[in-house]
Amino acid sequence: MLYSAIFLGLISSLHCIGMCGPIAMMLPVARNNPKKKALQLLTYHAGRIGSYAAIGLLFGWIGQGLYLAGVQQRLSIFAGLLMITITLVPESTFAKYNFSRPIYKAVSALKSKLGSQFKKQSFQGIFTIGLLNGLLPCGMVYAALFGALAMQHVALGSLYMALFGIGTIPLMSSVAYVQQFLTQPVRNKIQKVIPYAMTLIGVLFVLRGLGLGIPYISPSETALFVKATPICH
Repeated sequence: MLYSAIFLGLISSLHCIGMCGPIAMMLPVARNNPKKKALQLLTYHAGRIGSYAAIGLLFGWIGQGLYLAGVQQRLSIFAGLLMITITLVPESTFAKYNFSRPIYKAVSALKSKLGSQFKKQSFQGIFTIGLLNGLLPCGMVYAALFGALAMQHVALGSLYMALFGIGTIPLMSSVAYVQQFLTQPVRNKIQKVIPYAMTLIGVLFVLRGLGLGIPYISPSETALFVKATPICH
């Protein structure tokens, strides 16, 4: 199911363009220096991916513990249903019960101190912006974390989140180059695509947990158990 991480990243970048496009356009990159601009964007993405991978380690560890408890298939079904729920329930509803609000406040406080970094083009400042942005509460990141949880292995959980971050790079980078085309009507149209794609990914996780014997999509219980076995010596 690692392939779903990249697909989820692509879909998440649509969400970022639709909802946070103006913020992405504010990155302090060298507009008149194409090579430096490209390196700065990669530095920003490296910061985000670093944060995602670190959080993925934690959720992979939790998933591995649940796997050892013998709930590997139910965990995949649970993760899929949560992804679908996040897609169907309005984001404003989750905002009322934001379980990461303390983290959000902490990160917001740090970002306020780094406000001057947005006026600079230093690689360190841009990396820090990416690192902190990767920690901000976001429904799409939550969905990816549920996928990392379902990987049932520490390293795979981290890899899942890293691939998720990599999947966001193409479209998130394009924002810095074609921002004049990303008008509000365009972002609104992009937003309409996201629920369908997210629901599809959630369904794939549910099918995986059901163990219907469909190769690569819903392997049998035995195949799922063997592939999910943690690597330990």
